[in-house]
Amino acid sequence: MTTGEATKSRSAVLIDGIKSSTWSSRIAVALTALLLVLLLVQAVQEPAQFTSQLLIGLTNGVILALVALGYTLVYGIIELINFAHGDNFMIGSFVGLTVLSGTIFGLGLFSPITSNSGAPLRILGVLIALFVAMVACGLLNVGIERVAYKPLRNAPRLAVLITAIGMSFILQNVGLVWKGPIQVPFPELISSANILPSDAIIFRWKDLFVVLVTVPLLVALSYFIGSTKQGKAMRAVAQDKEAAAMVGINVNRTISITFLLGGILAGASGVMYGLFNGITIFNVGFTQGLYAFTAAVLGGIGNLTGAVVGGLLIGVISAMSDQYIGTSWTPIVIFSVLILVLVFRPRGLLGDRSAVQGGGE
Repeated sequence: MTTGEATKSRSAVLIDGIKSSTWSSRIAVALTALLLVLLLVQAVQEPAQFTSQLLIGLTNGVILALVALGYTLVYGIIELINFAHGDNFMIGSFVGLTVLSGTIFGLGLFSPITSNSGAPLRILGVLIALFVAMVACGLLNVGIERVAYKPLRNAPRLAVLITAIGMSFILQNVGLVWKGPIQVPFPELISSANILPSDAIIFRWKDLFVVLVTVPLLVALSYFIGSTKQGKAMRAVAQDKEAAAMVGINVNRTISITFLLGGILAGASGVMYGLFNGITIFNVGFTQGLYAFTAAVLGGIGNLTGAVVGGLLIGVISAMSDQYIGTSWTPIVIFSVLILVLVFRPRGLLGDRSAVQGGGE
């Protein structure tokens, strides 16, 4: 076949594909193309501002991705939407803030770690806050699974869903009693100074901190699920619980470890959120949890890669909307994108197979 014939054949296939596509698919492609053109125009007109917003969006997106992974892991194993996961994220930020304050259970164990502390002490404080929050939120998530979800393992899904919502309200009110109804400031332990030599494009030390914490967590999670014995057990349970139990896999322990992993990710992202944004509040878990759940659904609920892609997309969409449309419109834009994706591709961008089976359709 000649080059001309091959080109003609590919063109014919493309035309046939367009003719056979539905109107909804054509509308979706047209809207996507329009959005990309508008963003390209902004990138050409203000390249520095566009790049800065893109970096902000990606940084916020990786935090959302960690939370979204918690939703996806649990759904991939037991097909449960753990609505309390977002509030576990809030508890993580509160635990990290408490550790940095030096006062635990009303006892002043050490002096508060503030922006005036030395650099080694600040780094140590951040690491300890991350570790304690990850452990606390992991154990809390396991406790929620044992107390609230395990007794309802064979109950109708509506009962489990209502229980998850109830646990969300319980954790939210715990946060309300713990830190009060107003925003609580985080100490500025990580510099907001620009790393880059030029101020045209902004990439702060805070942004680098988020990337340096998130990437190892994602790599470790991927390795754990793909290469360890317990990860293989998780994949087996996700495929068939009864068959997994028959070959000697402890299903209950595997489910508990899944909740533990989700809680660890929530704790880390909660501390990072507080240090990155400088504040936290008792209902931050509801808003960030909703965005993270949106990211998980956008990428394909139950798909690990989809959760990361969805988190990055939501972060970028949010940043671009804040800059070019307005912050008050950002929630509308985010959920409009979600609705469009669900209308035109109900299974999400990458499909909704179990996270531990690799995702995809």
